[in-house]
Amino acid sequence: MTRFPHLKQDFTASLVVFLVALPLCVGVAVASGAPAELGLVTGIVGGIVTGLMRGSSLQVSGPAAGLTVLVFEAVQEFGLPALGVIVLATGVLQIAMGALKLGRWFRAISVSVVEGMLAGIGLVLIAGQLYSLVGTKAPASGLEKIAGLPAAVVDAFGSTAALASLALGAGTVAVLVVWKRLPARARTVPGQLAAVGLATLAALVLDLPVATVEVRGLLGSIQPPSLDTFGGAAGVGLLGTIVAFTLIASAESLFSAAAVDRLHDGPRTEYDRELIAQGAGNTVCGVLGALPMTAVIVRSAANVQAGARTKASRVLHGVWLLLFAALLPNVLAYIPIPALAGILVHAGAKLIPVRSIVSLWRDHRGEALILVVTAVSIVAVSMFEGVLIGLALAVVKTAWEASHIRMEVVDKGAGPVQAYLSGNATFLRLPKILDSLEALPQDRPVELDLSGLHHLDHACRTALENWAARHSDAGTEPVRVTMAA
Repeated sequence: MTRFPHLKQDFTASLVVFLVALPLCVGVAVASGAPAELGLVTGIVGGIVTGLMRGSSLQVSGPAAGLTVLVFEAVQEFGLPALGVIVLATGVLQIAMGALKLGRWFRAISVSVVEGMLAGIGLVLIAGQLYSLVGTKAPASGLEKIAGLPAAVVDAFGSTAALASLALGAGTVAVLVVWKRLPARARTVPGQLAAVGLATLAALVLDLPVATVEVRGLLGSIQPPSLDTFGGAAGVGLLGTIVAFTLIASAESLFSAAAVDRLHDGPRTEYDRELIAQGAGNTVCGVLGALPMTAVIVRSAANVQAGARTKASRVLHGVWLLLFAALLPNVLAYIPIPALAGILVHAGAKLIPVRSIVSLWRDHRGEALILVVTAVSIVAVSMFEGVLIGLALAVVKTAWEASHIRMEVVDKGAGPVQAYLSGNATFLRLPKILDSLEALPQDRPVELDLSGLHHLDHACRTALENWAARHSDAGTEPVRVTMAA
């Protein structure tokens, strides 16, 4: 015990994390259009491979609800065999970025873009899983999912099987909501496991006509990508998907690491090492044809709150997942699909930062606009394009705010008119600058003082030179320009 002074705390925490991770691993896999066992494979790799590596000592990795929509779209467009190639390439890129010390730069991504990304994912995830709640197939695009919901609900009320499925899923969500309000002793069992367990028991006892998880067996589900699959990896669409996986998985993992660091007093996250650890895990997952992994805040928070002290807890949770997948795979066949859909509806709702939107709208409307536009773009277009739109909007907003400029005009009634420019003169503020200069008297000499400028870009310099030439052509004295030293 002297060699492992925290073994007892880590052992207990690992069991808690295992019980939290089990239904989420299965639920994310099913919602992604992949075999349930592949979710367990990713959880196992996240625990044992990534868990053994340096980076964030208490953060737990596995399949994440935040990537469900992207994985589902990739499986639908390119097929399940191509998923391994995408995840493998993602892992290699993450390792390269970590080796190049780019991990810390992910903290520079606008928080509004990240929250907008998660909100968009949450909306699409909820919309898609609502179809699973009533036992029907969801449309392909985000807009179609949302637009088709009223008709799906109406159809459900005409089917006994659909109503049973809806009741079971709604009951699962209700258990998750109520569970947090129960006494601490009752909450010893994680809410996700309790909700799925109760739903499974209800389906068996009442003999409900609901769909359950299909079981293939652990080895039967693992399908390493073939050489032919690698041959198709050069397509533009597949490359774009790989970039999207890499950016989103890396950002989600490193933002999660920052959040986990605030929950404990232990060693802080080494961001570049954590990115390498995530890359190593995704590389292994890609070789096995499994789902991509990220660090998951739900499991990580459960790990910290359960008293974990070292990375042994997350490694042990991976061992428990492996033992379950190897010894008790047939248990999965009893889990109702609507219960897993309820788990993901609840997870998707937590991705939508309602309080942040209200707070941002009150104090920083520009940031709130970026958040909303990013989320809406993801729903209306796709994940990758939505994130790019959000990033572009954040860059434009930052550039606009950084290009503050002030113009002061001193006119004593006689002699030259003096104009002082200070701040940052960029093309974004050029219309304002020219409007102010062209409003000066045409029949008076002008002294233009630019010594207060911190930055003068090429567009502004050229425009000021042209204005000075035009003003001088009107028959007045040439404009005298004082530049910064």
